[in-house]
Amino acid sequence: MTRLALVVSTFGYVGFFPVAPGTAGSAAALVVYAIVRWVGAPAFELATIIVVFAAGVWAAARSERVLGSKDPGPVVIDEVLGMLVTLAFLPLSLAGVVAGFVLFRALDVIKPYPARRLEDAPGGWGVMLDDAMAGVYGQLAMRLLVWLLPGWMVA
Repeated sequence: MTRLALVVSTFGYVGFFPVAPGTAGSAAALVVYAIVRWVGAPAFELATIIVVFAAGVWAAARSERVLGSKDPGPVVIDEVLGMLVTLAFLPLSLAGVVAGFVLFRALDVIKPYPARRLEDAPGGWGVMLDDAMAGVYGQLAMRLLVWLLPGWMVA
């Protein structure tokens, strides 16, 4: 189970990328996003977000114990969740997806209130909740961008 937790929490070991593992995890999340968009069902998109969140809470908690630190760098399943939440349910063009990627990365680094406080939740909850909140902020910002710049953001 420890190996499975590491595979899930590092998103197939993407989290061990030597430079900017969080950015690598966010970029890898775009593969999941592409699959979700290819399926095209909003219920599938919501189910994917729920499964990533639940699996992430379990895997991140176990990985924290194995790796010996709180929210260890290689754990990037939280970035996958944040990207999926940022881009969810929006008919985005490639420019919109790139904007969402940049926006989420900025929000994940800045961690506006209450995202930073959510990091203090115990175990895998703290790992996942701060990025979920950054994803919610990203989703709201993306909706504003789609409304302001539909020619650029919408497919």
